[in-house]
Amino acid sequence: MAIKDLKIREGNVEIEVDIVDVGEVREFEKFGRTGRVATAVAKDETGDIKLTLWNEDIDKVKPGDKVKISNGYVSEWQGEPQLTTGKMGKLEVVGESKETKEEMTKGPDEEKDKKVYQESEENLKKIEEKLEDKPDTDVEEVKDE
Repeated sequence: MAIKDLKIREGNVEIEVDIVDVGEVREFEKFGRTGRVATAVAKDETGDIKLTLWNEDIDKVKPGDKVKISNGYVSEWQGEPQLTTGKMGKLEVVGESKETKEEMTKGPDEEKDKKVYQESEENLKKIEEKLEDKPDTDVEEVKDE
């Protein structure tokens, strides 16, 4: 299964993903019990998705890990799909993602960034020139009768 194929409210999800980032751990209390939750960003070759990590799963995972989710569930939070193991699922670290680790440690591509900046500047100039070429239009005054 691939991230692009995941659908909200889908269960029994079996997928391997690379962990790109793990957010801050938050503590909560529900039904008199305390717990921990964190949101990670997971990706594969088809896209990325937020991955909700619960309690001990938080400590298993770090950026650059490849994980396998078994019997996962796709929920929705603020209109976005989120992958989770839920109560019945399982998260297992199955290795490291070399591509993700390399991507995380490489510096910015300055040549690419310069090119994007120059293209943006040129597009902005074209838009400004078009705006200057348009004649001013007169707006009739509307009088109350």
